[in-house]
This record gives sequence, C-alpha cells and structure tokens, in this order.
Amino acid sequence: RENRRLQEASMRLEQENDDLAHELVTSKIALRNDLDQAEDKADVLNKELLNTKQRLVETEEEKRRQEEETAQLKEVFRRELEKAEQEIKKTTAIIAEYKQLSTRLEKQQASTKEELDIVKAKVMACENCREVFCKEGPLQIPVMTQDNRDTDLDEEKDSLKAQLRELELELAQTKLQLVEAKCKIQELEHQRGVLMTEVQAAKNSWFSKTLGSLKNSAGNQSPSSPKEGQ
Repeated sequence: RENRRLQEASMRLEQENDDLAHELVTSKIALRNDLDQAEDKADVLNKELLNTKQRLVETEEEKRRQEEETAQLKEVFRRELEKAEQEIKKTTAIIAEYKQLSTRLEKQQASTKEELDIVKAKVMACENCREVFCKEGPLQIPVMTQDNRDTDLDEEKDSLKAQLRELELELAQTKLQLVEAKCKIQELEHQRGVLMTEVQAAKNSWFSKTLGSLKNSAGNQSPSSPKEGQ
C-alpha cells in the first residue's frame, strides 16, 4: 500500500511538472510575442520621432527664412512708403504754392483790369484819343492823315496809347499765367491722388502678404497626429 501511494504521488508530481513546463513554454512564447510587438512599436515610434525632428528642423528653417524675407520686405516697404509720403508732402506743398500764386494772379488780374478800365475811361473822355480805342475790341491804331498827324504827336495821346498797350499785354500775360497755374494745380492734385492710391495699395498688399505668411507659418508648425501602434 505504501508503494502504491508513493507511485501515485510520483505520477502526480510528474504531471504537475509537465503542466508547469507547458505553462512555462506558453509564457515564454507569449512574452516573446509581446516583446516583438513592443520592439515593432518602438521602431515605429523611433521613425515617427525622427520624422518629427526632421519636420521640426525644416519648420524652424522655413520660419527663419520667412522671418528674414519678412524683415527685408518690411524694410523695402518702409523705404518705399517713406519715399511716397515725402513725395506726397512735397506735392502738397507745391500745390499750396501754386494755389497762392493763383490767388495772387487773380488779384493781379483784377487790379490790372481795373487800371485798364481807368485808362480806357480816360481815353474815351479825350476827344483826340478815343479814336485809338474801340469798346468792342483791343487797342486800335488809326490810319494817319495829314489832318490828324499833328494831333498824334501829342504827348498825352502817345502816353495813353503806350499805357494801354502795356496794360493789355500785362493782363494777357496774367491770364496766361493764371491758366497755367490752375492747370498745374490740377496736374499735381492728380499726381498726389495717384500716389495716395499707390501707397494704400502697397499697404493692403503688405498686410495680405504678412497675413498669408503668418498663416503658412502656423500651418507648417501644427503638429501631426501620431500613428497608432500595431
């Protein structure tokens, strides 16, 4: 009976040993599979890490390049804007000068016309002189005759004729200068308007480029979602 009990115990122990051996082998296989999966996942993560580092380097380089380009564009824009603003100021000052000139010419024209009217009135009041002037037109030079030749030599008559010519010439020149001044004012105001439009367009273009650059930079720096491990 004792031998039988010992045999049964030995068989039980052998069975337990076989079960433990089988369990150990199964555990080793499972651990090997888990280790292989962990190594595969580590490889994937390492590749993603390298790719992320590379993208980071490229993004930083792109950011640096865009910052340099933005700084250059900003400096160019600043110089051009300053130049345009100076040109606008210069044009505005010239316009103001021409407007002052136009005002002076208008006053001079009025004064010259007043003087001319006075001289004309004197001429018309003189019976010996009125024939040299026509109310409907400019100074008239009468045909010399023997009867009035002695009268034409009168100093007062010659003086009035000369004064009339001088005033009419001065009035014509003043009118011409006034027209030229007004034309110049219109031309300069047009140039100033064009400059102001160009400055505003440059500002809008600059803001658009800057905003686009910032959007591109922000898009390049956005992190990508990591891949799921197998």
